Amino acid sequence: MSDLLWQKPGVTVDSDIQAFLAGDDVILDRDFFLHDIQASRAHAEGLERIGILSADELAGIARELDALADDFSSGSFVLDARYEDGHSAIEARLTERLGDAGRRIHTGRSRNDQVLVATRLWLKEKLARTHALCIETATIALDRARAEGDVPLPGYTHLQRAVVSSLGMWWAAWAEAFIDNAVRAADTLAWIDANPLGSAAGYGVNLPLDRDHTTAALGFGRMQVAATYAQLSRGKFEMAALEALSSAMLDLRRLAWDLSLFTTGESGFASLPAQYTTGSSIMPNKRNPDVIELMRATYASVAAARTEIEQLLSLPSGYHRDLQLSKGALFHGFGKGLQALALLPDLLRNLDWNTERMRAALEPSMYATDLAVDMARDGLPFREAYRQAADPARWAEGDPAASLAARTSPGAAGDLRLDALRARLEALGGV
Repeated sequence: MSDLLWQKPGVTVDSDIQAFLAGDDVILDRDFFLHDIQASRAHAEGLERIGILSADELAGIARELDALADDFSSGSFVLDARYEDGHSAIEARLTERLGDAGRRIHTGRSRNDQVLVATRLWLKEKLARTHALCIETATIALDRARAEGDVPLPGYTHLQRAVVSSLGMWWAAWAEAFIDNAVRAADTLAWIDANPLGSAAGYGVNLPLDRDHTTAALGFGRMQVAATYAQLSRGKFEMAALEALSSAMLDLRRLAWDLSLFTTGESGFASLPAQYTTGSSIMPNKRNPDVIELMRATYASVAAARTEIEQLLSLPSGYHRDLQLSKGALFHGFGKGLQALALLPDLLRNLDWNTERMRAALEPSMYATDLAVDMARDGLPFREAYRQAADPARWAEGDPAASLAARTSPGAAGDLRLDALRARLEALGGV
């Protein structure tokens, strides 16, 4: 490992202790190394604006940061155990190439606000990705709701056959769910869109840092004003981002459960695209729905990441090294969550239905609610209508198309209000 930024003369660094302190930072920092480079460039521009760096020094730093980003992207520079973390690697590279100009890059900056700003930029990117995937999912669901709206599908409560439903209602539910998830991702992105760079270790510095410039240069919506709050927001903003992702993952879990049930041999309502299934290691006849089972499980990874960060935050104000451990949880949660969410659009786009099996699963009892409501509409008190409709002798084969068409309460099969959902989707940037 290179010399530590904080190493003091006469103090021996114990290798085991240093390994514990550094943890997996040098590996984890690869995830937002390019964001760290981006923020370093903006910081250098700010230093030049207040006279700490000359124009020539800034030009050299900008050139070398661009070269470092290219080398990292191409694999010719590897962030590895030579460095304590990504922050020290950037400074070491600039010092190696530029001498004193590289040694000036950290003026007015702490690794505390350096990790904050890199993480914040990374979170904005991940929430934008979450938003886009939710929009794509909602668009597919809405298109299929319109195309397959009248196809009968058994509706269940308590996993028991309950009423006649439709593919239109099933698809519309997921369309609106993922519209809401997209809204939550966008709202959370706007909430965390605050620049912490320039807060240093949480108490500011005795320099007139141009924080307005770095805010604009990095594309933040606003400056995070209070230097002390910048530190307090670490973990809090990460939890909010994971909560936005977990909202989508919760719906993915329930959707995957539906498909797990619909694709059983006993149900046979749907079949998955072949690439979303795997074979058994011993049973030659099996094609297993492993992808949707892992989709179902992934919510746990996101929820666990949020819980891990929450448990780190039993802290007073100011920076504490405990917060270093939040990075692993954050990367794991978003890594697993977005990987699962990215598979959803094509799954829904290519899902096949067995309409004959769906219709065959409709039985006379599933029209009992329609019967009770019809009698109530004709003047019989509903509780009496309910009692009469509960008699199996009153049950008879019904017409699913008529049942669906008569369900005219807003949002039901006879009045899906898909145009209202389409308008919300278009307002979010969907089509």
